[in-house]
Amino acid sequence: DADRLRRFEQEAKAAGVLNHPNITAVYDIGSHEDAPYVVQELLEGETLRLALAGGKLPQRKVIDYALQIAHGLSAAHDKGIVHRDLKPENLFVTNTGRVKILDFGLAKLTQMGEGSGPQTNLPTAAGTEPGMVMGTIGYMSPEQIKGKPADARSDIFSFGAIFYEMISGKRAFHADSAGETMAAIL
Repeated sequence: DADRLRRFEQEAKAAGVLNHPNITAVYDIGSHEDAPYVVQELLEGETLRLALAGGKLPQRKVIDYALQIAHGLSAAHDKGIVHRDLKPENLFVTNTGRVKILDFGLAKLTQMGEGSGPQTNLPTAAGTEPGMVMGTIGYMSPEQIKGKPADARSDIFSFGAIFYEMISGKRAFHADSAGETMAAIL
């Protein structure tokens, strides 16, 4: 599938330029006998989703995890990369308590505008266009739901929804249908 291959390559390239303790390290990307591959660090532990299965987390863990996520996002944003699909399934907690941001498959590469910060209305290497809705409902920012360009603030919105879930044990935006969930976010 050409679209999946482009997303795979996008994820590998986006994650490959990032070198931060809270982002999964990518060591190599390539192809062998027409099969694409990515070599990344081996992680032992569980996703934040699994850690949240028992409900809210202890306050000290929430603060620790939140700081680590914020540091990882800051490193990505400093490199001009917006994740656009931050959710508990894309956050991994290692056995030593280190939080790693995973899955840059929807990442948006940005350019710095003259004095105006990151500009993200450029198409990504994965071929997404402005106006396309990308992300996971319940963690998407209002601009993503509206199909508008996403920037670092979109990741911060998603991070806020995750923070709420860690501290309360409940999803910030969850309704009976996708439409109702999107309406709640808007």
